[in-house]
Amino acid sequence: MKFEGSQNYVATDDLQMAVNAAITLQRPLLIKGEPGTGKTMLAEEVAGALGMKLLRWHIKSTTKAQQGLYEYDAVSRLRDSQLGEERVHDISNYIRKGMLWQAFDSDEQVVLLIDEIDKADIEFPNDLLVELDKMEFSVYETGERVQAKIRPIIIITSNNEKELPDAFLRRCFFHYINFPTKDTMQKIVDVHFPDIQQSLVREAMEIFFQVRDVQSLKKKPSTSELIDWLKLLLADKIPLDVLQNRDNSQAVPPLYGALLKNEQDLHMLQRLAFMARREAR
Repeated sequence: MKFEGSQNYVATDDLQMAVNAAITLQRPLLIKGEPGTGKTMLAEEVAGALGMKLLRWHIKSTTKAQQGLYEYDAVSRLRDSQLGEERVHDISNYIRKGMLWQAFDSDEQVVLLIDEIDKADIEFPNDLLVELDKMEFSVYETGERVQAKIRPIIIITSNNEKELPDAFLRRCFFHYINFPTKDTMQKIVDVHFPDIQQSLVREAMEIFFQVRDVQSLKKKPSTSELIDWLKLLLADKIPLDVLQNRDNSQAVPPLYGALLKNEQDLHMLQRLAFMARREAR
């Protein structure tokens, strides 16, 4: 059972090797990289390529590790006891399985995505050490011990907003997705736009990488933003010569809102254009 990429996802040799190494070691795969480099999509494509069900656990700043195991609804049980409901005598009626429990309970191997783990509290990874390592946990309210029937393939993504604890890192296989080279980016574009005019792609990618090379950009455009920009160029039928006939005095590309995400970066490019015009006089 090996992951070799898919028709919809261009996986480099290093990334394929990382996925397969994590599967062989039976350890969670920790994926880091710039936003927009396909970290979340990787789990979807691994599940699709290996014919497995995908369970998604999207982490927020308020998410607690316990929610991945289970949640006990004491309020509903109290309300039902006041109403004389029969179901109140079975506490399991008020326990909701989290994504980890669902993955452990599956009769078939599944892929579990723990997305953007660095958004949660710093203690979040530490609270999952035993569960991710031993693949088991206890339900305090019932005394039940939950063990994984089949060890799931776990893919964890991080945007590096917080440092993750060493004890957690030790339990993972780590891979950093480098920003795609021009050749890899061309393959990604070909997947999304198989019939696109290649001269348009060349010019658009040239502008895209020039924008990324501008120093001091607060938010460099990512792969997903290039795809969005190409969609707009095609939808608005921007002529090829608009992209070809560019110079330093026109530093802001057409439909820049797909590439630039804040006013500081827009003003930076506008200042570069102004300085280029002055130097050209």
